[in-house]
Amino acid sequence: MNSTAPHPASDEERLRRWRLVLGGAAGPALGELTGADDAAVDKALGAVYDANRGAGRPGGDRSAGLGGSAPRVARWLGDIRTYFPSTVVEVMQRDAVERLGLTQLLLEPELMEAVEPDVHLVGTLLSLNRAIPETTKSTARMVVGKVVKEIEERIAARTVAAVSGALNRATRTIRPKPRDIDFDRTIRKNLANYLPEQRTIIAEHLVGYGRRSQAVHRDVILAIDQSGSMASSVVYSSVFGAVLASMRALRTSLVVFDTEVVDLTDKLSDPVDVLFGTQLGGGTYINRAIAYCQSLITRPTDSLFFLISDLYEGGVREEMLRRINAMKEAGVQVVVLLALSDDGAPSYDRENAAALAALGVPAFACTPDRFPDLLAEALNRGDLRHWDTDRT
Repeated sequence: MNSTAPHPASDEERLRRWRLVLGGAAGPALGELTGADDAAVDKALGAVYDANRGAGRPGGDRSAGLGGSAPRVARWLGDIRTYFPSTVVEVMQRDAVERLGLTQLLLEPELMEAVEPDVHLVGTLLSLNRAIPETTKSTARMVVGKVVKEIEERIAARTVAAVSGALNRATRTIRPKPRDIDFDRTIRKNLANYLPEQRTIIAEHLVGYGRRSQAVHRDVILAIDQSGSMASSVVYSSVFGAVLASMRALRTSLVVFDTEVVDLTDKLSDPVDVLFGTQLGGGTYINRAIAYCQSLITRPTDSLFFLISDLYEGGVREEMLRRINAMKEAGVQVVVLLALSDDGAPSYDRENAAALAALGVPAFACTPDRFPDLLAEALNRGDLRHWDTDRT
């Protein structure tokens, strides 16, 4: 056996781990925890997951430190950040909100300063933004701003590069600069000039990419469903919208909708302002949003329309499908995303997704990391059917 291989856990260690997993109720069977750190970890876990602490019953009898006040919650957050990695902290935060009814505590500045910000917490804050008191709003904006900055650092450079490349390569030239030569097309164009004895091709005709001027070349419209299930997509879409709005070659519009339609284009210089202009939750009238977006389209063949929605339509379904088909027939590049997030396979209206596919508009989910490539392909009017991995 390799001497560097890890030793299997001892029986005592296995019992300790099971005791932490199962909580205090398992104490008599598995023994008590002895170390101070183990006791602290057990208390932090038990505050959320022990059934006898009123889990899932907001306002129930809770003996742990989450039910009394925001400072006590802040101490609990400090404990879990000490003993668990950030990915686990994010999961425990979400579970605490859901299981222990901590929504009201999110309105306290002490808690806001202690949380580990993530996309899901931003979604919770946005769903509460109309109720957050003025004394806490600046702290809430700070939390949202931190997450927005992290997302921008993750996606901005790749998005700008992908879009610039797509637009720069939209025209061809026979006198390209060396950096703009399309070698694949050049080789194919000069195959007749192949010299077998030299094993080379004489490139009499160069094919390359033309560089475009700084005029507006594409209109991009993002229509984002702000129903509660789309929280993560709203966050990512808003940041992408702000990045696209910073590019002079694009004219970017951003529209959010539930039963009403709100145009947030004038706030795109600051994605935090965009996010606080949303109101997560409520019903969904997709048809009404599409009708508004149609009014923004003045150059159909140069327009790219993203509908980001789970397709659960509360309005007139047939009219929604008719409008999308009319956009497509007019020359608009229409892309329907069931989700723009890292949350895994989304829940969506499969009947509407199938109806869109029948119109030649496949609906699929996309992660933020893949979105720049999808955007570039859409700008070049590529075939997007291979992106469709979630449709039944």
